[in-house]
Amino acid sequence: PTYCSAVHKITKSKNTQQKNCFLRLGSSVKVMAAQGVRGVSRVIEKLENSIKDGNYYEAHQMYRTIYFRYLAQKKYEELLDMLFKGALLFLERDQQISGADLAILLVEVLVKSDSTNYTEWTPKLCKIFAKISTTYPERDTFIASAIRWSAKGGKTQGHPFLHQGIAQVYWNEKNYINARHHYIYSKDGLGCAKLLIEFQVTQGFSYEEDLFITQAVLQYLCLQNKVTASQTFNNYTKEHPRIRKSRPPYLLPLLNFIWFLLQAVESQKLSTFTVLCEQYEPSIKRDPCYMQYLDKIGQIFFGLKPPPQQRRGFFGNFLHSFLSGLDDDSDDDNSVQASPSTSRLLTENTDLD
Repeated sequence: PTYCSAVHKITKSKNTQQKNCFLRLGSSVKVMAAQGVRGVSRVIEKLENSIKDGNYYEAHQMYRTIYFRYLAQKKYEELLDMLFKGALLFLERDQQISGADLAILLVEVLVKSDSTNYTEWTPKLCKIFAKISTTYPERDTFIASAIRWSAKGGKTQGHPFLHQGIAQVYWNEKNYINARHHYIYSKDGLGCAKLLIEFQVTQGFSYEEDLFITQAVLQYLCLQNKVTASQTFNNYTKEHPRIRKSRPPYLLPLLNFIWFLLQAVESQKLSTFTVLCEQYEPSIKRDPCYMQYLDKIGQIFFGLKPPPQQRRGFFGNFLHSFLSGLDDDSDDDNSVQASPSTSRLLTENTDLD
């Protein structure tokens, strides 16, 4: 009886403390509404202190209460600042669900406020993204929403600066496949080249040195991003420990082909493009994707007409969906992620039969 009585008192005391905390925060919200900016800063300070004191549930509920209040009043700047700081505070204390929830609300506010300040918000969104655990599905929800928001600036696949930041987060996590995917939608040729070198050296076969860069360059060109394609190729061939050449002749035929292809894209001479594809046909056939990429490149830069429609198997439809997505991407990390040996593993795991 004595033990049960003691437990009852402790439980009652704890519940009372939580209730009092919640009531104090609630009253602060009312004060905030009456006193304006100074009240806002005080409430946010109390919310942050509540998190630091470990009152996570109460703080989370009050963040959501203030979210709806601010949203109705269109106080977007104050709301964005509050959600950003709150999300970080939760995540830094491993309160993943609460932190991710505020992060998702943050992106919703960016959308509803019609914000296009990508320079300011890209680093902040990537900072949050890096702190959300990879084991939580909310992480994918958050970053997919962020990419859709960034696409409002006329970039259907999402803003290149945001893709660059996401790629760097994935790279730090040694998630080379997703990092590579997002670099392809960025304009960071130097970063992409460094990633591809590390990816190839640590996880690829020695005979795939040319395949890693070839596929990346072809995909950049399919996205009409010839500047980043050239930057990536030049830095890759110059810095790769087993290549270290900035100009042909290269020992590997595909590298020579890509170098000449980039020159042809600049001149836009169809005859040069045609001769290149004929002369390097054996090397091009090393990967069945290459010819379809080259068909797309021929249409974009050399005025070729699309090939006649043919019946495709599952793999053909899979590749076609990627090529179509170059014009209207779905921002899904599970798009075609071409990277030599790794792409073969992906093909096997995707059950292409």
